[in-house]
Amino acid sequence: MELSRRMLMGGAAIGAGVISSGVSLAKAPPALRYGPAPGIAKLNANENPYGPSPKALQAMSEAAAHGAYYVGESVPRLKSMIAERHGLTPENISLSSGSSGVLSFFAIAKGKEGKILGPDLFWDTTAKAAERQGTEILRLPKAKDLAIDLDALYERIDDSVSLVHVTNPNNPTGLTLDGDALRKFCVKASKKVTVLVDEAYNELTEDPEYTSMVPLVKAGHNVAVARTFSKIYGLAGMRVGYMLSSPAQARLISQYGLGDYALNQAGVAAAIASYNDTQFLAMAKARIVEAREAIVEAATGAGLKPLPSQTNFVFVDLGKMNAEAFREKMAGENVLIRGIYRDYTNWSRVSMGKPEAVSQYIAALPKVVDTLFASNV
Repeated sequence: MELSRRMLMGGAAIGAGVISSGVSLAKAPPALRYGPAPGIAKLNANENPYGPSPKALQAMSEAAAHGAYYVGESVPRLKSMIAERHGLTPENISLSSGSSGVLSFFAIAKGKEGKILGPDLFWDTTAKAAERQGTEILRLPKAKDLAIDLDALYERIDDSVSLVHVTNPNNPTGLTLDGDALRKFCVKASKKVTVLVDEAYNELTEDPEYTSMVPLVKAGHNVAVARTFSKIYGLAGMRVGYMLSSPAQARLISQYGLGDYALNQAGVAAAIASYNDTQFLAMAKARIVEAREAIVEAATGAGLKPLPSQTNFVFVDLGKMNAEAFREKMAGENVLIRGIYRDYTNWSRVSMGKPEAVSQYIAALPKVVDTLFASNV
C-alpha cells in the first residue's frame, strides 16, 4: 500500500509538470538531432539516407513499444529468413550490432591463431580490433590502380597466416572484384587458411549474386561472409549485421560477443521488415546510382579522376591536392566528406546522399578545386 501511495504521488507530481526530485520538466534539454543539421550535406559516411523503409518504421514502432523486454523470438526469425534465402541453417548465421561486431569477433578469434592478411588498403577497422590485442596485420604492397591483386594475395599466404580478409566491393576504393576470379581465389586459398569476405555493399553491385561468395559457405569451403543492414537497407543507426559461416566458425564468434542478449529490439524488427522489401531496395539503389553518376560526372568535369564504383561512395583522385585540405575546404562550404586514408594523401572519399546534398557537393566542387590549385595545396 505504501508503494502504491508513493507511485500515485509521483504520478501526480509528473502530471503537474514536476518530477519527484523537484526539477521542472519545462527545463528539459532541447530535442536531440539524429541526422545532419539543415544546410549540411553529410557525405562522409556510407549511409543510405532513404531508409529506413516505411515497413521498417512501422516494425520499429511496434517493437519500441515493447522495448522493456530483451529480444526474443525475433532473433531466430531473422536468422531463419537469412538462412532460408541462402540454403543454409540458422546455425550458419551469427548476428551482431552492425557487421562490425561479427567482423571484430572473427578477427580476434582467428588472430589468436596467426596473422591477418589483406590488401594495402581495405576497411580494416575490425581487423584492428585484433591488432590491438597483439595480432599482426600483413598488407600487400601498394597497387597503382588500387585494385586488389588476388594472385599476389595468394602468394603471400604462409604458415603464419590464419585469416585472409577481402572486402568486396572494397572500401574506401569502391572497386569490385570479378566474381569468378574471387571465387577461384577463395576456393584455392581456403584450403590453406580461412577466407573472410566482407560484402557490406554487395546489394549495391550491378550483379549481387555473381559477386557474392555466400554459395561457397553452403558448399562447405573454409569461407565466411559478412553482410549488414547498414547500407542498402538504410539501418546504419539501428545496428544490425550478420555473418554466414560454418556452424563451427559461428560458435567461435559467439565466444567473443554477448550473443542475442546484445541485440537491439527495434533494429532486429526493422531488419525483418526490410529483408524482403524489394520495392524499397530497388528504389534506394536507383537513387544511389543516380547520385553516384552525378558525382562522377562533376568530379571528372572538375579535372579530377574518380575510380569506378559499384557502391554508395566514390573514391576520387585529387591529383596534387591534399585530401585533408580538400576536406576542410569542403567543410567550409557545409559539405562533409572524408579526408586522408592511411598515407593515400591525394585520395578523397565522398558518400552518396539525397539530391540536395549531392547538388551542394557539385556546386562547391569547382570553387574548392580552384582555391586549392591557386594555393598549390
